[in-house]
Amino acid sequence: MSNVDSSNNQLFSPKEMMAEAEKFALSKAKKTSSMTLGLAIMAGAFIGLAFVFYITVTTGSAMTGWGLSRLVGGIVFSMGLILIVLCGGELFTSSVLSSISWANREISLKKMLSLWAKVYIGNFIGAMFMLMLISAAGMFMLNNGQWGLNALNIAQHKLHHTTMQAFSLGVLCNLLVCLAIWMTFSSANALTKAMLMVLPVSMFVSSGFEHSVANMFMVPLGITIQNFAPEQFWQMISASPEQYSDLNIPTFLMANLLPVTLGNIVGGAVLVGLANWCIFRRPELKAANIRSITQSVEITPAKESDMLSHLTAKDVTNTQPITLSVDTPIPQAIDIMQEENISGAPVCDVHGQLVGFLSMYDVMKELWYQDYQPNHNTKVVDLMQHDVVAVQATDSLADIIEYMCIDKEQLYPTSAVGIATSTTALSLEERVKALNVNKPRMMPVLDNGQFVGIVTRESVMAELRNVYQDAKTQTVSHLEVV
Repeated sequence: MSNVDSSNNQLFSPKEMMAEAEKFALSKAKKTSSMTLGLAIMAGAFIGLAFVFYITVTTGSAMTGWGLSRLVGGIVFSMGLILIVLCGGELFTSSVLSSISWANREISLKKMLSLWAKVYIGNFIGAMFMLMLISAAGMFMLNNGQWGLNALNIAQHKLHHTTMQAFSLGVLCNLLVCLAIWMTFSSANALTKAMLMVLPVSMFVSSGFEHSVANMFMVPLGITIQNFAPEQFWQMISASPEQYSDLNIPTFLMANLLPVTLGNIVGGAVLVGLANWCIFRRPELKAANIRSITQSVEITPAKESDMLSHLTAKDVTNTQPITLSVDTPIPQAIDIMQEENISGAPVCDVHGQLVGFLSMYDVMKELWYQDYQPNHNTKVVDLMQHDVVAVQATDSLADIIEYMCIDKEQLYPTSAVGIATSTTALSLEERVKALNVNKPRMMPVLDNGQFVGIVTRESVMAELRNVYQDAKTQTVSHLEVV
């Protein structure tokens, strides 16, 4: 249930944050290619700006102390992610959270990889655009060339990791970036979102973790300075281009960008996106906990006439029932049930497997609990029952009828070892008429574990009507003989 703070800013629980993350992930897949590319270019430029800020702040800070200088640099670098979140940019390292939509079977693997590729390319274009502007502005000459020297040293350091180090630093980086994004799902307030992102971003920057999009700007900046800086720059910093000869495109791609990108995917898509999905959503998408009607305690066999002996659940099954999907919004589910004049419906996943059952009763309970102010983002999966009583296709019709109308624990009260716990002078007929049984009006039907339809009281009664018809025929035949 949501809480509200003193500023009237809605705060979401972890489970509600998961629902916000699902909307966030799916919204990325619903954008057009042109919009995705445009927003990705914007995000790449924002990250480039943030790195410019970082270089400026950390230049000439040797007397400040290594840790404190990097902390300040990390804080100012968080401006990049804040701009992206509040302005709606598409960043590759947060777009990998679309793995949630893939896990929910809302998008295909091909669609997810296509989205990642478009955002990645857009981020690179945005980083190159910012690189051209910064290089044209000659910012590497600031502070007597110390700004450019700082940029060269940072870029060169990024190329000196082993492949495993670069991959691991990429995992750690995007673990923190996506956790920062994830925390923004707890609030709808812009200032709160901005403040929540500062510390995770500050940690990954100050600790030297590797961000693929940031490196798209930072290392090419070093390469540009190494190749195109004037002689005056090298004289000011008392260095030569040969000292930074390892700053080249092939080394950048193989020693940094490729392993870091793979690490970013693992850190964000797996350790944050799929990990939270497994905790909060996967248990709700598992197959329903099925209880068979024949699991109840059998005191006596079900009464069965010759007219019912050959009938099974298959004979009364509706094989084309109305079903709901787990991601159907509750208002839409209510509309479906009202249009079909039903009070409940089975819930199936994309493979047609039974995962639960939703009834109007479940919805009314939730409305009462929420004081009739529901969360409009609630889905069927949030309210459905996971424990479902189901009928096997081979169950006899007599067993189904008995389950629907008779509670043997009330009819024959006994202890766990089969000893009667009460006595009564009432006849069996009187006891049956006095029963107050609360059993489902509709039950799913399974055939070898697969959902094949539903059985309702109405369909059972339609078959039982033939009992009266047969009795009438027998009576007529008897009168003719007489």
